[in-house]
This record gives sequence, C-alpha cells and structure tokens, in this order.
Amino acid sequence: MPLTEQQLLQILPNARPVAGVFVPALNRAMVRWKIDSRVRQAEFLAQVGHESGQLRSLVENLNYSAEALARTWPNRFTPQTAGAYARQPEKIANKVYGGRMGNGPDASGDGWRFRGRGLLQVTGRSNYRAAGEGLGLPLEAQPELLEQAEHAAQSAAWWWAAHGLNDLADKGDFLTITKRINGGTNGLEDRQALYERALKVLA
Repeated sequence: MPLTEQQLLQILPNARPVAGVFVPALNRAMVRWKIDSRVRQAEFLAQVGHESGQLRSLVENLNYSAEALARTWPNRFTPQTAGAYARQPEKIANKVYGGRMGNGPDASGDGWRFRGRGLLQVTGRSNYRAAGEGLGLPLEAQPELLEQAEHAAQSAAWWWAAHGLNDLADKGDFLTITKRINGGTNGLEDRQALYERALKVLA
C-alpha cells in the first residue's frame, strides 16, 4: 500500500513542512527498490527519518565547535588543533573527507563538494559515482541533485537495496541495519522509537 501524507506525519511529525513533497517521492522510491512490505517500509522510514532530521536536512551539517570536532573525529583533531577549523564547515569537510572515499586531497575541495547529501547522506566522490550509476544521474558532476526530494529519496532507497537491507529488514535485524548505515549505533534509541511507531501506523 502506498504511504499517505497522514501516515508519514504520524511517523515523522516534524516533517510537516515537506511532507507533501516527500510522500510521492518516497512512494516512487520504495516501489522501484522493492521496499514493499510493512516491516521493510517501517525500517526504511525510521532510518531515513533519523538520518535526515525527519526529512528536513538533506545536506550534512558540518558547523562543529572545536570541542565537537575533537570528540567526533579524535583521530583527525586534537583539542589544540580543532580551534583552527571550528565553525568553518567547508574547511572541516575538506579536512575530514579529503583523500578518502574517492576524494582528492584536502586542497581539491572534494570533501566539501561530496559531503553528505540525501536522506541517507551519500558521502564521498566514489559513493556519488556509484549512486549516480545506480540511478542514471550525473551525481559526480552535479552532486547537488541529491538536495532535491525525488533524488534524495531515490538515492536512499537505492543504497538500502544495494546493501541488502531489505533482507535484513525481513529478518528483523534492526541493529545490523543501523550499523550498516551509521557505522555504529549512534541514535539507536531514536531509530528504534521511530521504527516502533512506523510499525503501528502502517499496520
């Protein structure tokens, strides 16, 4: 069954300003990538809801304080070095993402150009390239396309399917899904609460 705007707002109440745009985009993405059962949709909506601040944040926020930089990336910043980067999102992105994930070195600007975008935060030139190939979009040349609702939803659903998350959802393996998306368990409590709410709404 297609997701309705009323259902979406019951699951993600903070999405009200953008719900009308996202419901058709999410429905098209879920159909295309076979997120087509109650548990698959509940898992997907919970995870993208958490990752995107309930559909309101389609671009990674890198406006970190010095303290947050040292805490978030202890291998890249010390309390002594973080001050030179604090509250400078572009400089931070180039520092933390430069030279990895297919990005050129810090000075190339790739870290900023290919910072996290979309509902599941596609990050890094190589991941933009893969998503672009999967979706038939020129994402390497136009990374900002993932800031549009349609492409933000499609990129998330493509990534979900490409990483075997439909199968994990069928097994109820919420923890592994979270780790595969996040690399850890950040926000696990919020993700779990959204999932349980989605299961009830979609029943």
